[in-house]
Amino acid sequence: MDHTGIAIEADIEGGVEVLTARDVPLGGPRAMTVRRTLPQRARTLIGAWCFADHYGPDRVADSGGMDVAPHPHTGLQTVSWLFSGEIEHRDSLGTHALVRPGEINLMTGGHGISHTEVSTPGTTVLHGVQLWVALPDEHRHAPREFQHHAPTPLRVDGAELRVFLGTLAGDTSPVRTFTPLLGAEVLIDAGVTVTLDVDPRFEHGLLVDDGDDVRLDGTTLRPAELGYAAPGRTSLTLTNDSDRPARTILLGGPPFEEEIVMWWNFIGRSHQDIVEAREDWERAADRFGTVEGYPGERLPAPALPNAVITPRKNRSPR
Repeated sequence: MDHTGIAIEADIEGGVEVLTARDVPLGGPRAMTVRRTLPQRARTLIGAWCFADHYGPDRVADSGGMDVAPHPHTGLQTVSWLFSGEIEHRDSLGTHALVRPGEINLMTGGHGISHTEVSTPGTTVLHGVQLWVALPDEHRHAPREFQHHAPTPLRVDGAELRVFLGTLAGDTSPVRTFTPLLGAEVLIDAGVTVTLDVDPRFEHGLLVDDGDDVRLDGTTLRPAELGYAAPGRTSLTLTNDSDRPARTILLGGPPFEEEIVMWWNFIGRSHQDIVEAREDWERAADRFGTVEGYPGERLPAPALPNAVITPRKNRSPR
């Protein structure tokens, strides 16, 4: 996706940090609005997860749906996960795939890749999350790659899990990443508390998609909020006290210790990395390849800020 903007609010309650999203217009000819919880001033990353956009449910007839023209990425992996609707994905690897509910599409854009995202004509309601993973320095120029996986739903103590990255409740995703990660959809039955064993080396984030009374380790999270839990926990307790199921996304990974520079669709380690990536995109360098089959022009890169883009790193967990 074409991304700009930073959320800025965070509160601490009961050892869980509550990150509040802000609305951001998605770039391109149709300004679909997304809710962004990562990155923000309070927290840049959760593990290697460095970007979290949450959108919908949007009626395509009203919003125009998603139509993101060819745009580039460097130094990251994109993770697409839908709750409803369907998105057509094309990239400069030559991949032409559909993003469907309950199926992960992961694209690696290390040294450089470009792609498009367009909701399909048959989509009436579009609803899901778009996530980014920062690549560690030794792998940030990794070659282009595309992976797809449809996890089998798993029932655990009144919850249904779909593990799309990493391992949870004995289920392991085959999707390859460059750092240890956890990514799972957790659907919690009405009136249920579920305790999940987790890796104590990981920090975790729980994003509430739908649920009026969800708690993470006793801390209340409203829809579109993300609760952050620091490393050291061997389990996480998720509670749904409402009279209907609650849907959440659980993210995790060991703290990412490297400083990163994030600007537009690029992740680097210095201002110069960003300058070079932007110049390469603007001159249509082979670095990003070409997306075939999109009936429109590429997205131009925005102007660089009139200041050096400085690296960012998470502050110490509270």
